[in-house]
Amino acid sequence: MARLLFRVGAAAYRRSALFILAWLVVLVGAGVGASQLAGTTVNTFSLPGQESVEAMDLIKREFGGGGGDTASARVVVKAPEGQTLTTAANTAAVGDLVARLAGLDGVASATNPLQPTPTALSPDLTTAYSTVTYKSSAFDLTDAQHDALADAVAAARTGGLTVEASGDAVRVGEGGAHSAELIGVLVALVVLAVTYGALAIAGMNLLTALVGVGVGVCGIQIATGFVDLTASTPLLATMLGLAVGIDYALFIVSRFRHELRRGQDVETAVATSVGTAGAAVVTAGLTVVIALVGLFVTGIPFLTQMGVAGAFTIVIAVLIATTLVPAVLARLGRRALPRKERGAAVGAPAPEHRDRGFFRGWIDGVTRRRVVALVVTTAALGALSIPLFSLRTTLAPTPTASTTQGRADHLLADAFGAGFTGPLTVFFDGAGAPQAAADAKAPLAALPDVAAVTDPVPNADGTAALLTVIPTSGPASAATEQVVHDIRDHLRGDGPRAYVTGQTAVSVDVASTVNAALPGYLALVVGLAFVLLVLVFRSLLVPLVGVLGFLLTIGSALGSSVAIFQWGWLGGLFGVDDPGPLISLTPILVVGILFGLAMDYQVFLVSRMHEAHGKGDPNTTAIRTGFRQAAPVVVAAAAIMFAVFAGFFPGADATMMSIAFALAAGILVDAFVVRMVLVPAAMALLGERAWWLPKWLHWLPRLDVEGTTLQPRQPDHEQPPAVAVR
Repeated sequence: MARLLFRVGAAAYRRSALFILAWLVVLVGAGVGASQLAGTTVNTFSLPGQESVEAMDLIKREFGGGGGDTASARVVVKAPEGQTLTTAANTAAVGDLVARLAGLDGVASATNPLQPTPTALSPDLTTAYSTVTYKSSAFDLTDAQHDALADAVAAARTGGLTVEASGDAVRVGEGGAHSAELIGVLVALVVLAVTYGALAIAGMNLLTALVGVGVGVCGIQIATGFVDLTASTPLLATMLGLAVGIDYALFIVSRFRHELRRGQDVETAVATSVGTAGAAVVTAGLTVVIALVGLFVTGIPFLTQMGVAGAFTIVIAVLIATTLVPAVLARLGRRALPRKERGAAVGAPAPEHRDRGFFRGWIDGVTRRRVVALVVTTAALGALSIPLFSLRTTLAPTPTASTTQGRADHLLADAFGAGFTGPLTVFFDGAGAPQAAADAKAPLAALPDVAAVTDPVPNADGTAALLTVIPTSGPASAATEQVVHDIRDHLRGDGPRAYVTGQTAVSVDVASTVNAALPGYLALVVGLAFVLLVLVFRSLLVPLVGVLGFLLTIGSALGSSVAIFQWGWLGGLFGVDDPGPLISLTPILVVGILFGLAMDYQVFLVSRMHEAHGKGDPNTTAIRTGFRQAAPVVVAAAAIMFAVFAGFFPGADATMMSIAFALAAGILVDAFVVRMVLVPAAMALLGERAWWLPKWLHWLPRLDVEGTTLQPRQPDHEQPPAVAVR
């Protein structure tokens, strides 16, 4: 692999203009394709084969296409403190609001909760809601229609009335995510400028990463014109593509500068950096792709799509790092170095380049006190992982008071009960369905945590019927989940087939399926990546240490997420108004993404140690040498990735908020604790056994990521000795 990439790097140097032009053409073509072919994303999650999803399709068949095909909004009105909505002034205000809603472009109807019979009015007469139904689906609503609804809601907030709206016709989010993303990018630029000591090379690094993100996201947008992708997919791809794109370019550029400082000419430095750091980038990228594509084992289509989309952006980032970055470096030449180092003659090491004392002192301390370092870090990360044993997940996010949707749900829950926002639909199918539904009403109402059961609604020919069950608790609570199971257990038996459905039931089914798939998925990605690392390092214990360290990373990241989002610890600091279960996608996506990124750091850090050991250094010396060479780059890469992930936290929707936090926390733990302390301490404790490979495994192919096969290709006089490490 190193030889092949060396040739790619050499070609990028000789034909740099062609490589740069080719990527610009790809970027422009992807942008044009996205503008012409992009479709819309969806905000719903489905799970083929599950009872709740199957029932939704049957309901549409038996009761017509209205259920879920058209957009709707629920506009909630609350009277001023000390008043009711039945006063003349408030009744008139509600009537004016309903009239304005009914007159909006694209609206088919808007109900008046006070006329002719108050059916959507709370028992204390203070809160009511109007159901606004559109003529088209939520995906077909225009920005103007979203804005008109928001303006109508805002205009009704007069005379002390509180008015909020929820539903799929309401625009999701407040628009703050883009500025937060920009903050992450700016922080990344600052870290790069400090790392390189030059703003120009930092800007180049960031620019090439943005090219990769542009190509990747435009490709995903094109895919939305042909397949249904969730709304979180492009955001996840952007987050991943930006983070790894910056990091992969950073590794290539850092190795290029290292080769220049060793006295190499620009052409050799470009080719060598791609053949060495580029090989590590390909290996690291492959681990991320394995982790993301491995989501297919869950059997959940939307997770598989998110994984494939994320893997696509990773592949683009790898291609950018190994083709576009070296082409740009060829143009920059020695200007990639700080100004004071550019004058060194080719063939002589650059002056004034020395190891950073901080990293030398750090690794010396860790390897000398290896047992203490290993015990303390393991105990600390184990303690952070304890909350993970209380993990609960849901697909129904706890609404936040920072959005009108969340405020509307809170008003409804306070007025009508927590379960009102997450009703369960019981669908009876077959001959005698209306009578079966009528017979089931009283027993279902008697179940624990059931607040009410509506009268049955039969279809036109009497072959199907619906019941609506209102739980006493909210849609994300454990009690409501138990109600779903209790209803299903009660309705098993002879007679018409009974299904429990609705968004709350779908949430329960998705959460159960994802949680059940997590152990198998974890075993798959860890097993495949372990094999890959064995091939890279020709060792069993080094990959084992890396994988065990990753498990502590996952435990710490998800444990801290449970403490903040589910338990509410430090919730105010992170904008968590109402603690509740984590989104069902969080654990499995965090496992997949963090595993790939953790293996990135493992490859980049340990490959330099392996390179030093392969040149004859004893184990401890090789650990210290490799650490001093790679740690500054890994620290910069982790700081950048943390900034990018943390930048997506403010303004993110409920799905992305816990994911972004867990990824940011995981990066901090993995890079600065696991890879900087635990791994070198464990390897130092293992001694030469760290590089042991049983003889019966010597037949395994060798993946060269350190560039050892490149040495015979270059004459000895072109290989000046490296600067001595003190």
